[in-house]
Amino acid sequence: MPDPDSSPSDASSPSNAAATPGAHSVAGASKSSSAHSTSSSVNVGAKIRHDIITGVHPPGGKLREAALAKQYEVSRIPIREALRSLEAEGLVESRPYSGSMVAPSPIEDAEDLFEIRIVLESATAKRAAKRAAQQSNGEAPDERWRMIRKEINEILAAGDIVIGQERYEDLAVLNMRFHFAVAELSGSLSFVSLLRQISGKIEWLYSLNVTRRGPQAWPEHRDIIAAIDAGQETKAAEVMGQHVRRSRDSYFAMMADRPA
Repeated sequence: MPDPDSSPSDASSPSNAAATPGAHSVAGASKSSSAHSTSSSVNVGAKIRHDIITGVHPPGGKLREAALAKQYEVSRIPIREALRSLEAEGLVESRPYSGSMVAPSPIEDAEDLFEIRIVLESATAKRAAKRAAQQSNGEAPDERWRMIRKEINEILAAGDIVIGQERYEDLAVLNMRFHFAVAELSGSLSFVSLLRQISGKIEWLYSLNVTRRGPQAWPEHRDIIAAIDAGQETKAAEVMGQHVRRSRDSYFAMMADRPA
């Protein structure tokens, strides 16, 4: 496997575009405004997402743009963009004449979500292992792949710290980041897109059982990435599938232990 600690080469300097200073300034201001709006929606989206997962906004609760804008101290535009993004993740539902509301708890379709994950994520791990082998033998060197692989090391290290400090509320986000990174290692836009569609509910389910499953699940990530690094496609798929099955079994055991 190529050294994941290597840094990407410096980007080449931009070419001198034929544009007047005034036009350049207007274009720059437009890009800056657009970037600021996107950044604001991403930031507030992460906050709303966290508050849905932790129960601040309960399932079925109304999500009114004006109230959210006041609560999160932003304008209604980034709120609207954030709600669209969260709807794509399955955390928010939008209904005609009713506006937006928090989606029903993922408990209702937990079994389906786990079955989808077993199939999807086993496939992503298998493809990631195939690409790892290509990186090792120099068939298709890919700087982007190396950067993602380095990020996985950082995610795993961060998770070790969080577990050591028993900050389990932070583990759900890191867990989803790991699984996304593996999907990105696969190089399949379809795999990444499919995982993104259910990522919100995956994180929601994980957070419900994180204190029980988190410390057990985290070391399993190293087994997954070891199989990927070794280019062992079948083993990578099997280890990932076992990992998700254990999470499923732990979740349903937790649910069975809850008082009626």
